[in-house]
Amino acid sequence: MDYEISLLTTIAISVLFALSLNLITGFCGQISLGHAAFLGVGAYSSAMLTQAGWPFLATLPVSILLAATLGVIVGLASLRVRADFLAVTTMGVGFLFIGVVRQQEWMGGEMGIAGFPDSGLGDVGFMLLCVVLAALTAALCVFIRRTWMGRVFGGIAEDEDTMRVLGIDVPRYKLAAFAIGTALAGLAGALYSQQIKFVGPDSFGFVESITVLSMVVVGGIGSVFWVAVAAAVLTALPGWFQFIGDYKLLVYGGLLFLMMRFAPGGLAGIVESLRKPKAKPNTQAAAATKGAQP
Repeated sequence: MDYEISLLTTIAISVLFALSLNLITGFCGQISLGHAAFLGVGAYSSAMLTQAGWPFLATLPVSILLAATLGVIVGLASLRVRADFLAVTTMGVGFLFIGVVRQQEWMGGEMGIAGFPDSGLGDVGFMLLCVVLAALTAALCVFIRRTWMGRVFGGIAEDEDTMRVLGIDVPRYKLAAFAIGTALAGLAGALYSQQIKFVGPDSFGFVESITVLSMVVVGGIGSVFWVAVAAAVLTALPGWFQFIGDYKLLVYGGLLFLMMRFAPGGLAGIVESLRKPKAKPNTQAAAATKGAQP
């Protein structure tokens, strides 16, 4: 039973983390290859405050605020870059975060931080907290997508220049996407640190950023439900098939390649194409055309 509780907890945290990136990349079209850094900010802040005697639940708002603050800073620095340049910029932020953590002994340095107090909720209580927060995050994403903000995010993702011509304050909405998405990543980080009872620089590197990006791409960029499904399945796979754990990066990289090559819409696109009725040929028009040929 302990394994099932731990797996459900991990899945809930992964879903929350994937939805946080989907809000930035899927909703607003801002490519981020350093999203694990914001997960790390939330994890480190929660771990350090818990070690200092704070109740775990009291650390959650701080983790959210600090991650959102870094997200706004990164957003401000990225306003003038797009597409590939934005991806490289965010990737650099991820490397910078790891470099800073490794050099700071008060943050645990290379050894990381371990041995901080338990949440006090118990395994089942903590699992339920993670599941509820993941569900609330999904509901928030659906709500945002249906609001004016969500429509503007979609417009920016489709054609940023057109949105500027229409008088939309594009930088403002970009910053909003970064702030909300990174705040949710910080929340996921706080939960992650409490689950594994350890935070270290190797837990928030480029591999983790690619892993969460794989979840978003496989689910379908911009889709809330299918990104959550992809995050759940890809998180559970290493447990179901032990050999995948040794080739996790290879499997995720292969999925990214296959999806981008054959199904760029992800699971959401595949399901949508299956739902659409196939167009039936107009036999009368075909016969008329054939009869008109010399």
